[in-house]
Amino acid sequence: MVYPPAPWNLQGYAVQTLQLIDVTRVRPLVPSELEIVSVLPGKTLGGVYVSSYGLGSVMEYNELIVVSAIVSYAGKWGAWISHIYVDNPNSVAGGRKIWGLPKELAQFNWEGSDSVKASPLGYRVTVSQGNLQLCSLNYSQQSFVFPLPFSGNVFSADRTNLLMFKGEFQSRIGLIKGEVKIPKESHFASLNLGQPLLTVGCEDMRLIAGAPEVVGNIAAEFSY
Repeated sequence: MVYPPAPWNLQGYAVQTLQLIDVTRVRPLVPSELEIVSVLPGKTLGGVYVSSYGLGSVMEYNELIVVSAIVSYAGKWGAWISHIYVDNPNSVAGGRKIWGLPKELAQFNWEGSDSVKASPLGYRVTVSQGNLQLCSLNYSQQSFVFPLPFSGNVFSADRTNLLMFKGEFQSRIGLIKGEVKIPKESHFASLNLGQPLLTVGCEDMRLIAGAPEVVGNIAAEFSY
């Protein structure tokens, strides 16, 4: 497989949801060294991120990320990604080798336009692995957007080491309506992701995934 070194510069469009997740449900998917941050009693924050990276990116592909918790370690906070899917084998190889992320191959189907309504909200993206549907996200068109720069940490693991990298994000974002459907057969159905607290669409998005650093060791060998 051929993939570029970090950092990866990516450009395109994304839809991001924000959801409450039970801490007890996500705890088995997170190394014990990481503390899960509760925003409400027994609840952490997570969400589903679906994107399409196109021209101007280090490589072109679609991506589904399940952020299943906000975690902390040694005074630093960040997101924990428990599931991640792409449709480019080079992205799978690079994600696993560079960042220790559990990338898998999947198929993406984007539907909808101003004239063809693919769902009650107008647009839909469905992510599947063969005959197994992982999730579908129905969403509406953005009516108002504003520029937003953002940066944050992401934790990952490569069996014995705890890694952290920074994601830098710039986009024109807007609140939209979103509905997430996750079949009971999906690999992350156990998270019991409910309907989003909010959903945003990200236009003209520019994302930089920085090089990871080792921030700690994992006492027991960890595998996603």
